Amino acid sequence: MTDSRKIRLVLIFAVAALCLITLVMAPMLMMSSFPALTGGQAADCEENAQAADNESETATSDIPEEYLKLYREQGKKVGVQWNVLAGVGKRETNHGRSTLPGVQSGTNYAGAAGPMQFLISTWGGKAKIKIPSQFNGYASDGDGDGWADVYNPADAILGAAKMLKRNGAPEDVRRSLFIYNRAWWYVDQVMEIAAKYAKDGAVSVPPQAQGVCDETLLEAAPTGTVAGIMEYALAQRGKPYIWGGTGPAGYDCSGIIYMAYRSVGLTIPRTTFGQWPFGVNVPAGEEQAGDLVFFNAGPGTGPSNPGHVGMVVSPGKMVEARCTLCGPIKVTSYKERTGIVGFTRPLQNPQVLAQLKLKEQG
Repeated sequence: MTDSRKIRLVLIFAVAALCLITLVMAPMLMMSSFPALTGGQAADCEENAQAADNESETATSDIPEEYLKLYREQGKKVGVQWNVLAGVGKRETNHGRSTLPGVQSGTNYAGAAGPMQFLISTWGGKAKIKIPSQFNGYASDGDGDGWADVYNPADAILGAAKMLKRNGAPEDVRRSLFIYNRAWWYVDQVMEIAAKYAKDGAVSVPPQAQGVCDETLLEAAPTGTVAGIMEYALAQRGKPYIWGGTGPAGYDCSGIIYMAYRSVGLTIPRTTFGQWPFGVNVPAGEEQAGDLVFFNAGPGTGPSNPGHVGMVVSPGKMVEARCTLCGPIKVTSYKERTGIVGFTRPLQNPQVLAQLKLKEQG
């Protein structure tokens, strides 16, 4: 056999082998490219803060062990990114290691105190508050000793987590940081620190904030009518709470629900006080998408007169316009929210059933 013929045979076998490998690998590559079809890599649509096992070497070497544990625990408990909490702690007091005035005792020149540098007025009026207590602020008992102490890292970090959560985190992290300290350079610095503390070098945002879970939610809606109601409500995410608002610029808690029902041609009461007795009561645990969840929202409200309402979009989750200082309209969890009065189903009200019947008749 000539050398040229040998070379040709080798080339033929090589090409054949390459084709065989391609045929075997192609389906695998296609499956990995379309994770939603395989079910292996679909988006996590749970409302999770950044995973607590995502610490970089920078985080574990720079953050004291006690503080790292608190950032993880309190971030998970409240539902904000642990590394954002850590970024705030680093920027404010180097995780409590600063010797400047106001860190261990007293206040600094601006009146801030503790490892997370709360203004005493924002904390609750004084540095140490007995819990439970009626106060307006973020004073929190993070270690279960019955006191909210602004100088106690467990208490201060929990308070900071609550403040970030109320003002937009985990979805709109930059907004929540701006309200924490009203300077965009501060926001940039904390975000940079937070990214360095994460193994993946990022500040993760829940997919629900970007709408990637909407299709799944709408597909799970019990009826087409409910899907239409949810679609309208979900489309308002990111807009501000406006007292008395019914859109399009912004909404209050009952306004977004009123307009969501109107979007499918159904009329329900405009206010929370009117919506509560309007729907048919639903036992807790049996609520479904499109139902309403009501809360005791403070003075003047109670079991027969709730002051806040959200719309269930899936078990344990609702879309809500919470308050002026609570950040934009968003999907949140009501699993651990206190003050739940009950659930109702407006679609079972006789007036709504009559409206639905008329719609079916054209």
